[in-house]
Amino acid sequence: MALSYLANISRYIPELILCFTMVGLILIEATYGDKEKGSSKGYLFGFAFIGLLSSLVYLVQALPMAPVSLFTNAVVIDPFSTLAKIIMVLGTGFCIYLNKVSKDIYEDMKSEYTIIAVGVLIGGMLLASANNMLILYIGIETLSILSYVLASLKKHDSRSSEAGLKYVLYGGVSGGIMLFGMSHIFGMVGTIQFAELIHVLPTLDNSKLLILMPSFILFFAGIGYKISCVPFHMWTPDVYEGSPLPVTTFFSIVPKVAGIAALVRVSMTFFGSDSSVLQMSWVALLSVAAALTMTVGNVSAIGQRSVKRMLAYSSISHAGVMMLGVLVLSDIGVKAILFYGITYLFMTLVAFFVTSFVQDKYGNDHFERFNGLMSKHPVMAICMIVVMFSLAGLPPLSGFVAKFNILSAILSKKYYVLAIITVLNSVVSLYYYMKIVRLMVFKESESSEGIAGFSFTNQVIISALCIPVVVLGIFWDKIILLADGAKIFIK
Repeated sequence: MALSYLANISRYIPELILCFTMVGLILIEATYGDKEKGSSKGYLFGFAFIGLLSSLVYLVQALPMAPVSLFTNAVVIDPFSTLAKIIMVLGTGFCIYLNKVSKDIYEDMKSEYTIIAVGVLIGGMLLASANNMLILYIGIETLSILSYVLASLKKHDSRSSEAGLKYVLYGGVSGGIMLFGMSHIFGMVGTIQFAELIHVLPTLDNSKLLILMPSFILFFAGIGYKISCVPFHMWTPDVYEGSPLPVTTFFSIVPKVAGIAALVRVSMTFFGSDSSVLQMSWVALLSVAAALTMTVGNVSAIGQRSVKRMLAYSSISHAGVMMLGVLVLSDIGVKAILFYGITYLFMTLVAFFVTSFVQDKYGNDHFERFNGLMSKHPVMAICMIVVMFSLAGLPPLSGFVAKFNILSAILSKKYYVLAIITVLNSVVSLYYYMKIVRLMVFKESESSEGIAGFSFTNQVIISALCIPVVVLGIFWDKIILLADGAKIFIK
């Protein structure tokens, strides 16, 4: 038994590295005095980046490895989960850097942000690999509880405290609903293992399947809350706006990618090869939720004055688009989701990086603060324009290819109404994305002073993050091949 667990741990190295990194960060933080500023704690940030880089290297090496189940089939390590973890690790690394250089987080809280972000990442990685309902719940709660702290990190700001409270309330209620659904599923089928559920579900008659339908709806509530899909999106705009901007950036990437990965695994495992009434109800649920999520997200974003709040609603709409790939219930949809996740990572990072430095300069992130950015910082304005065009889905950028792949996947299943709704929502999103472009290019700046956050180093980093947004739109076939190999292992 001991040898078996040692063999399991040998495939769980990336997560273990991050656990040791988190413990190491706590010990390093204890060595600093009270008067030392968070951004000057070089050893702490250096150790965090080394830990994340080491984990990333192991994940990249593990991509071509054969899938395997660990810890009595509670966790699955397969190419799909590995690629999702790579996206989350990259997002965490850049968010920690943004935390280091941003003025939106108190200096004495920067190290706490770094430690907690690594903890949230561990929960997200566990969620992406979960192969039974207990591990899935533990992953969600690990990710959520630490996220509540991140949201209220600016303890002297009433908006941040409100954001943390709302996150806790919505998270607690949705987590309880999901747990109730899980317990009912266990009572009906007698197991929490995904692999065993696959064999039990086809043997149930229609009456039992009808009883299980509400249970899966309750089960969906917990995952839907993490990816901010309608009707579980209520917390997102207020929490995103009230949280410090590096926290908002982090929430837009890691919990969302982890939640989508969990939703994909649950859908493909339970319903990928079944054509029962339970599968039809699940697809119908996802179809309605995806259509409403895209529409509510885009329509609500139109009237926003805060760019951060606009990007919050934008992230809701993008979650709806990714959900379309889930309801296809095939490898085509999985491949489209992974490519979308990769492009979404870079688009989100660039948009929030630029917004963060503008907010640091003016004290808020209203649209008017972007007036005349082209005349003062042309490179940053061009990066922002490229990302806005890509988020709207305009060719030849990666955002267009990502949406095109999702549309191709749902059209292969003849979901024509959903395809039309997706296209119409992309047209609606053009309005609020182009609003920023118009202000940056055609409006005069409120001040002739430059933005201090756009230093040479930061401009290089933002420009480097913008390059994949363009390159992935032109050479997308290479990444699609990588995503094509990232299949879900069902055992």
